[in-house]
Amino acid sequence: MSNGFLTPPSLSEESNQDLSLESTLSELPLYQFQVEITCLGVEVAEVFEKYPLLPGAILVEQGKFVGMISRRSLLEYLLRPQGVKLFLKKPLKVLYSYARRELLVLPDTTPILVAAQQSLRRSAELLTEPIIVQLGASDYKLLEVQELNIASWQIRGIETQVRYERAQAQMIQTEKMASLGRLVDGVAHEILDPVGFIWGNLTYLSTYSQQLLELVSAYEALLPQTSVEITQLKEEIELDYLQKDFPQVIASIRAGAERLKKLGIGLQNFCHIDDVYPKPADLHAILDGIILLLQSRLTSEIEIVRQYGHLPPVSCFSGQLNQVFMNIINNAIDALINQAVSIKVSQEFNRTRQAASPQKPRIEITTEVCSIKYSESSVSEYRAVSIRIADNGPGMSAEKQQQILESFSVDKRGAKETSLAVSYQIVRAKHGGKMYLRSQPGIGTEFEIILPLV
Repeated sequence: MSNGFLTPPSLSEESNQDLSLESTLSELPLYQFQVEITCLGVEVAEVFEKYPLLPGAILVEQGKFVGMISRRSLLEYLLRPQGVKLFLKKPLKVLYSYARRELLVLPDTTPILVAAQQSLRRSAELLTEPIIVQLGASDYKLLEVQELNIASWQIRGIETQVRYERAQAQMIQTEKMASLGRLVDGVAHEILDPVGFIWGNLTYLSTYSQQLLELVSAYEALLPQTSVEITQLKEEIELDYLQKDFPQVIASIRAGAERLKKLGIGLQNFCHIDDVYPKPADLHAILDGIILLLQSRLTSEIEIVRQYGHLPPVSCFSGQLNQVFMNIINNAIDALINQAVSIKVSQEFNRTRQAASPQKPRIEITTEVCSIKYSESSVSEYRAVSIRIADNGPGMSAEKQQQILESFSVDKRGAKETSLAVSYQIVRAKHGGKMYLRSQPGIGTEFEIILPLV
């Protein structure tokens, strides 16, 4: 006669949905077979014989979870000398006191990949033991290790496919950007060619015009009495105004040509394809080029303040740093545009003069040479360049800052490539530098980039 009771074995229905990277243990087939610890070993052996796929039994004592005994453990002990006599006719409590092993108990919300890793960390003799899955406070089921391994392999296949597709998409995007870069570089070259003609001839044009004006002045001095036709012509062309305005026209053409030349050079620098090794570059020229390219986004309400220190040429990949500065300044502009619009709207309404005028949106770029410690506990320092790009916008909440910092990690960056995550990767991996984020709601946001002077 049995001293306990058996719960009939049952198998949870498998999920009809395909497995994904986020699949958990609850989506796998789980065996439910509870045995009172006072049951005889022969009764459990009969159940195992009737259900050959059953991996083991959950042991309970007065309804409370005690442990688990696997089919393999039961057979091993029965096959030992005198095993049948010692354990088959005795309660499971006796057998479990000998066969007790370390159990792996996991909640049903555990991701399959995480569970597979924890299963493989067990000692060699426990690798085939079933895993106990806890569904509730007193609800335990068994998971066959083979089922877990198969599901893990399927998910890793999905993960590999996702990575492959992501790499393909990244490759296509990179090729598009490279093609766009070559196109823009060609446009910049086409701009610089005629600008070079204008710039080269401006000197001659200025000299010739000055000489002609001097010649006219000499004629007027030597021949004060002129014909009526010449007098009328001088009045029609407004000679006095022409003599004053012509140098200013030349100066305006020169300023426009110089600005167009800087724009073309900025486009070429931004589309520059870096060499295999870093080369010395002028960071101030890179920053000025980026600001010039973003001039169309910088409204008159947004002020750019440059506080440049004395920087030596920094060994870097200038094309990649262009992208870093572009991303950070673009984020600052995005944060300030709404603020600039609100200020403009507030100025249109009639407000009392006593009301405090809102602070003008501002982006402040500060550069300096500094000394950085190798670590917090280290006394040794190394020389580096600090580039701080700060705005006085609305700032970021703690949650937003945490999201940005998490995107800097490899896993999060693989899930979603953000512009700031790419910038962090360029600074850290390509230049051995550091990138910090500081922000306070209502005060503003600052990004600091540290590049070693090596």
